[in-house]
Amino acid sequence: MFWVYVLCSQTTGKRYTGQTEDLDRRIAEHNSTEHNPSKSTSRNAGPWVLIHSEQFMTRAEAMAR
Repeated sequence: MFWVYVLCSQTTGKRYTGQTEDLDRRIAEHNSTEHNPSKSTSRNAGPWVLIHSEQFMTRAEAMAR
């Protein structure tokens, strides 16, 4: 199963949309100071809070959403 998710920064109010196979792990990565390869969610923008998620059978469906 694959997830499309929307996060909201509690610092800036900025929203971020992503997709993943492991939603809990991915949210933890967005909020981690050690593992945050995404420039969109780095540099004092967090903490990030999940505000929406949808589950799909395939990655292709999730990415199309």
